[in-house]
Amino acid sequence: MNRLQAGTGAGRFTLRFPQLDRAIETHAKETIFQSARRGGVRIVGACGGRGTCGSCYVHVVEGEVDCAPVRAQAAGARPGAGTWIRACQARAKSDCTVEVAARSLAPVVRTEVGALGETALECAPAVGTYEISVPEASIAHPAADGERLISTLPAGAVHEIDLHAARNLSGVLRQTRGQVCARVRSGELIDVAPARSATLGLAIDVGTTNVAAFLVDLERGVRLASLGIENPQAAWGADVISRLNYAIRTPDGGAELQASAIDAVNGLAHDLCRATGTRIADIVDVAVCGNTAMHHLLLGLPAAQLGRAPFVAAVRAAMNVKARDLGVTVCPGANVHVMPNVMGFVGGDHVAALLATEERWRAVGTSLVMDIGTNTEISLIHSGQIWTASCPSGPALEGGHISCGMRAAGGAIEGVALVDGRLLLTVIGDEEPVGVCGSGVVDVLAALRLARAVDVRGRIVATHPLVETTEGNRAVRIAPGVLFWQDDVRSVQLAKAAIRAGIDVLLVHAGVEATAIERFIVAGAFGSYIKVPSGITIGLFPELPLERFVQVGNAAGLGVQRVLASTRERERARDLAMRARYVELSSAADFHRTFVRRIGFDFTPSARRAS
Repeated sequence: MNRLQAGTGAGRFTLRFPQLDRAIETHAKETIFQSARRGGVRIVGACGGRGTCGSCYVHVVEGEVDCAPVRAQAAGARPGAGTWIRACQARAKSDCTVEVAARSLAPVVRTEVGALGETALECAPAVGTYEISVPEASIAHPAADGERLISTLPAGAVHEIDLHAARNLSGVLRQTRGQVCARVRSGELIDVAPARSATLGLAIDVGTTNVAAFLVDLERGVRLASLGIENPQAAWGADVISRLNYAIRTPDGGAELQASAIDAVNGLAHDLCRATGTRIADIVDVAVCGNTAMHHLLLGLPAAQLGRAPFVAAVRAAMNVKARDLGVTVCPGANVHVMPNVMGFVGGDHVAALLATEERWRAVGTSLVMDIGTNTEISLIHSGQIWTASCPSGPALEGGHISCGMRAAGGAIEGVALVDGRLLLTVIGDEEPVGVCGSGVVDVLAALRLARAVDVRGRIVATHPLVETTEGNRAVRIAPGVLFWQDDVRSVQLAKAAIRAGIDVLLVHAGVEATAIERFIVAGAFGSYIKVPSGITIGLFPELPLERFVQVGNAAGLGVQRVLASTRERERARDLAMRARYVELSSAADFHRTFVRRIGFDFTPSARRAS
């Protein structure tokens, strides 16, 4: 039985997590959430442990903690589960046995890494390879190993040797009797490998929510494998501002976040090579894209100036960094090419999405490209010009800051439809529902609007049959233990209003109406699964004919693969980043007024009919 006590104790204690067969150490000044994060135990916490989101619920089965209990219903707990607490507000006063909510434990089963319409990549890699036979040294001709190798290459191909390559050269030459593959980038010999070794590249899309990786054969332009994981930085907050604040305000906070990102990259490289039977040492080039915050945290750049107005990046242009300088464990002589940013929070990931979808948006006069997620970037292309903005949408549309929200894992409600006045659910894995993921969040609100359970202002209607009231708070019970509360409706309203207001502001800058958009391209992992009619119903998207919408999946992932495989695509990405005309929404005169107007649900005919 729990004993919840006030006060602060001293000493060190053990937290046991029987569901994970894990035990970690904690102390009285550290919250359970902080201890779990440090120990690698995942507890959902959209706000990063600041106590503002109410998603990090745990059940202390045994032991004493300093914390107030919360409603089990708010935690999404099963009936009779006992006392639940917020992990970020609880400190152990003794050894404790802790049960983690099912939404935190559910394994990811749907991490989108691909994009529609993927084809073979253009091959013009930054690293050239030469299969050569290097003559042995002799008493008569005792030239250095490096001299003899360079003499067998085309004139001027190499004018310097990387330190790693120099250290590796003599051993490989003698092991292979001179039959080697020389790897050269911009006149620098970066590596020497046995003849006929694979030439591989690694493309990484560092998203706020997920990290996607692609292993590419750079000689054939073929993707060998891909893999996506949750961004481990989510332990410090679901949104970029939470992470930037941690990096800015916490000693060594930036180093922690950088180490977390690098660990993710190295883990993905290891798993991809293991899955394909290839060597990590044969990854001779890496390309990375991410929004500006992810870019700065990965590179360890100062972030203080990025985290406050006017949101100035330390670096805008593309960068090339030695992999070993970042701690990326591929070929040590390899470079990591980091794609260019636009401005503000519009980063290389959006440039990559524009690059990947260019054939689609150039085919018509007016297009909109939206990479929707925790940090939503939008570009409006009209008459050959590109207007770009970043919308402060937050994580609500991906399940963050939603009391029943969760990642796209087993037991997540991913679809909701209104059928004869009842909510018909689609659950990932056909399991018992334990929460709602992003696409389900949009569907829930659309269904509640159509059912008139939510009015035009976003208020849950107390008298509606689907609604119940607990302790003065209104909610809709989506499934046993899964409730959608009034605060959840508000979170979605704020997110969709920010995105829709961003669209409106760009339309004003371009001098066109929403009806002029001939192609509306929805990119991103979340964008692959959202139902466009639901997005229109809640006012997230303008009411356009459905055939104008195109959902392309992870366009940023495809774009960064193109940049990895071709130096010409790198130049194209640079041009797109320079062409984009950045619009800072926070200072736009009409943004705040438009944002307030877009919070409600009275702008789409479908919503008015439901009223």
